[in-house]
Amino acid sequence: MTASSNPIERSFGIAAERCEDLTPLVYRRLFEAHAEARTMFRTDGSELVKRSMLALTSDAILDFAGERTGHFRLIASEASSHDAYGTPRELFVAFFGIIAQTLREVVGPDWSDEVDVAWRTLLGEIESLVAVQCENNQP
Repeated sequence: MTASSNPIERSFGIAAERCEDLTPLVYRRLFEAHAEARTMFRTDGSELVKRSMLALTSDAILDFAGERTGHFRLIASEASSHDAYGTPRELFVAFFGIIAQTLREVVGPDWSDEVDVAWRTLLGEIESLVAVQCENNQP
């Protein structure tokens, strides 16, 4: 596999080589940091929902960090959808940081300064995107 020049893509690629399924790691970290999130997932079928949610979020992140072909629009759309579920915006945004923290753990010593800066920048851009979406949806 050829390493991507995009640090965000690279971090996902390295993590994929080292971890078959990030889902349990991401959600364990989410529930440790935000215990209130655990009650937002029903018992039956929640593993499938979690896996699907992480996959869609990862696709949106990769598109947002890359060519922005359209998948990234899911971020703003889901921010609105999660409002309807009663998910606090802070928790919605925190999920992206949880993914980054989990990747950092899995990537370990290959998490370079370049990757760190790219993730910090991306997380700030996502937070801004969600904030603008919130402002646009105010009555």
